[in-house]
Amino acid sequence: MKPKLLVLASTFPGTPGDGTPAFVLDLAWQQANDFDVTVLTPMTPGAAATESIPSPDGKTSVSVVRYRYFLKHWEDLAHGAILDNLKAKKSRLLQVPFLAHFLFYGTRRLVRQLQPVAIHAHWVIPQGILATLAAPKVPLLVTTHGGDIYALNAAPILRLKRWVFGRAAAITTVNSQMKAQLVRWGQSESKVSLLPMGVDTEAVGALASKTPKVPGQLLVVGRLVEKKGIEYLLDALRLLEQRGVSGFKLVVIGDGPIRSQLETKAKSLPVEFRGKRGRAEVHAAIAESELMLIPSVTAANGDQEGLPVTLLEGGAGAICVIASRLPGIDEVIEDDVSGLLVPQRDAQALAVALERALTDASLRARLAAGIAVSVKRFDIKVIGAGYNRVLGQIAAVAPAAHSSKGTGR
Repeated sequence: MKPKLLVLASTFPGTPGDGTPAFVLDLAWQQANDFDVTVLTPMTPGAAATESIPSPDGKTSVSVVRYRYFLKHWEDLAHGAILDNLKAKKSRLLQVPFLAHFLFYGTRRLVRQLQPVAIHAHWVIPQGILATLAAPKVPLLVTTHGGDIYALNAAPILRLKRWVFGRAAAITTVNSQMKAQLVRWGQSESKVSLLPMGVDTEAVGALASKTPKVPGQLLVVGRLVEKKGIEYLLDALRLLEQRGVSGFKLVVIGDGPIRSQLETKAKSLPVEFRGKRGRAEVHAAIAESELMLIPSVTAANGDQEGLPVTLLEGGAGAICVIASRLPGIDEVIEDDVSGLLVPQRDAQALAVALERALTDASLRARLAAGIAVSVKRFDIKVIGAGYNRVLGQIAAVAPAAHSSKGTGR
């Protein structure tokens, strides 16, 4: 019988093809090679309270438990990204204590029921905090994705995060800058593993290899929020038109609180907003597009990308990528070798890069081939095996960890 693993996450698909990023589920399927995996996540509209989700190849499955945390009609804090939802509607702050309350008791109940050898908390806030409080004797792996390192660093919250990291048995993070920050906050380098999320490079690549390109189609995928930097991409498209470049069309896949602002800004431009789409439609759009744009920026609150899974999917689909030069992104793209990097918030530089790539098919092909090679190290099987090694290590020292933590309390 496999040892049991409890995974905590706040971003998780509610129904197939609902457009919610599925990187936690993808990783959980890989973790299920070595563990009996249960995911605890907030309820989202239309989702089942409990279900078992088989992997696409049928080799593993993951049990999912969704907890209610507010009155059904207004329960929308965890439908999408929590920080962005709070920013878009301040009244959602009322849901925060209830979400924390039910996450705490849900974690404690499942720990008693399952007796897991470890807990894997995606994001230190709130999952890492609540796991530490609800199950202090269970070895904890905390995975940081970006916003939980770059944002929410006021003194009281930072002290709380450092306390959680100090109590965790292991930490994983998705780029080198974030790992360095954790070390500056007092964590030993040996405790922090650089393990981003992964993608099924073989499946995405196979689709791309048999899909014809739509001439001039540009693609951007992501939640429509400040840190995605899409407003600068729209400025760049206007500059392209002023330079006499034509024959392109931008497809925007995603939704979010600033969609109406972006649609207003995009008026008269060749831009199609498709809204949220499931993974299959995203991969199809990658396969048929000539260029992927990732114009990410550092938001006003300090939040920024850790390592966009969309970038890895685009690379697996052998698409030419133009992106902002930001930590994480520059660990996948080497400028002019596996993509083009431009300064963030620089519409002029983005327009120049776009014109160069749009008008040079050989350049697009060379950069697409380069990034396809670069992302092979992020294949989900490779990443999953890395996570299972870390979990196996902390589960193996569970008796000693239980003893020392119990004494400390």
